Amino acid sequence: MELDGFDGKVALVSGGARGIGAEIAGRLSALGAKVAIGDIVEGGTRDLLHVQLDVSSEASVVEGVRQVADELGPPTILVLNAGIFPIEPIEHMTLTSWQRTIDVNLTGNFLLARQVLPFMRNEGYGRLVSLGSSAGVTGGSGDKAAYAASKAGLMALTKAIASDYAKFGVVANTIAPSLINTEMVGGISHLADSIPVGRLGEPEDIADLVAFLCSSHCGFITGATIDINGGYLIR
Repeated sequence: MELDGFDGKVALVSGGARGIGAEIAGRLSALGAKVAIGDIVEGGTRDLLHVQLDVSSEASVVEGVRQVADELGPPTILVLNAGIFPIEPIEHMTLTSWQRTIDVNLTGNFLLARQVLPFMRNEGYGRLVSLGSSAGVTGGSGDKAAYAASKAGLMALTKAIASDYAKFGVVANTIAPSLINTEMVGGISHLADSIPVGRLGEPEDIADLVAFLCSSHCGFITGATIDINGGYLIR
């Protein structure tokens, strides 16, 4: 199947400078979307619009989305990919560390969605995909409490958006990856044997699914959380 529905559409990918986000941004651009990368650091595909974006700052989010709209047009595709991955025991976790994780992984994505959804509503069309995690389903393991809680919250937020904005032509879905081979979660190659398909996930695997969920073929899928983990949760 050849994906369509991207020509003339403006897409914003948060955390799009590296890893999974960069792969997603490149894929959407190759399919014909006008893509903006929103990230606190430089990187990614140089021929795309780069917007300095700190999702934990409301002012930065407001300004970043304004820049995208001014330079590319109203964004109607939003990929909520920005996130951090702290590993800390609950008993040793400071309130500052907990709050930082929630600020980036949950509140930041709320702030970004809140700015972009009015464009989708006004255009009568929207595709929103959030990057959750299998940890948000299982609670995680190995001192990932803050991360798991933030991702579970993001997954619930996405369902709420799906419910509230369906009447405006907006569909919103979450994907829940596990054990993806990126720099952020480096040093996990030894876990490949625990995955039924026999390998770690790659950013390309995630980009393939995100591209489908952002395409015109996804109009009847909304409020879903889609596991993408090579069977890791079949235990």
